[in-house]
Amino acid sequence: MTLGFAPPTAASLRSPSESTSRLARMLEPSEWAAAGIPLLSNPREVVSGLHSRHAPTPAPPVVPCLDHEHRTAAPASFAPPPGAADGWEFRNALLAHLRRVIPHDLRRRTPVRTAVLLYCREGDERWTEEDGAWMWGLRDACTLHGLRCGAYITLTGGGWQVLGEGRGGRRPSSDSRPLPLGDGPAELGLLSPRTASGATEPLRRAAAR
Repeated sequence: MTLGFAPPTAASLRSPSESTSRLARMLEPSEWAAAGIPLLSNPREVVSGLHSRHAPTPAPPVVPCLDHEHRTAAPASFAPPPGAADGWEFRNALLAHLRRVIPHDLRRRTPVRTAVLLYCREGDERWTEEDGAWMWGLRDACTLHGLRCGAYITLTGGGWQVLGEGRGGRRPSSDSRPLPLGDGPAELGLLSPRTASGATEPLRRAAAR
């Protein structure tokens, strides 16, 4: 398994001032882990369910909201903004999408729903600047919509992983065929954590309730 960071893309090679502003609107896995993002109680089940429902292909992200019992509500995909990876643009796209599919929790003292982002993309499992921009955008959009910011999950040809947590698996992947809901191979019942890209070790925080 390849660890580390993916090399910068051509889109990231811009003027110093533009690059500085854009880089300020992204999060690295270590920053994401330090932010105290709640763990999914069963990430494989969440990923498999979203994969069965949406059969994601590279580009459109899927943003489900989970209730206090970790049941999926209002999952839907949407078109990402064109152009270079920028957390501000991603935040606006996420916020517009969330406002269409689920009420906000701004009047509550504590959010009762958690927004999760599943992003199917090309490349390997290493963290990219695009991932960092989606992390920044998800966290900011959740704050503005009164939701708890949840996991950021990537789906590639090598499998799925929850960035910043060190949890992942080989199935489903962006190349695997979606299975009917409630169906799946025996391995889906087993959770074998692996060290995700950019994470020094699997985190040991308790899952949020």
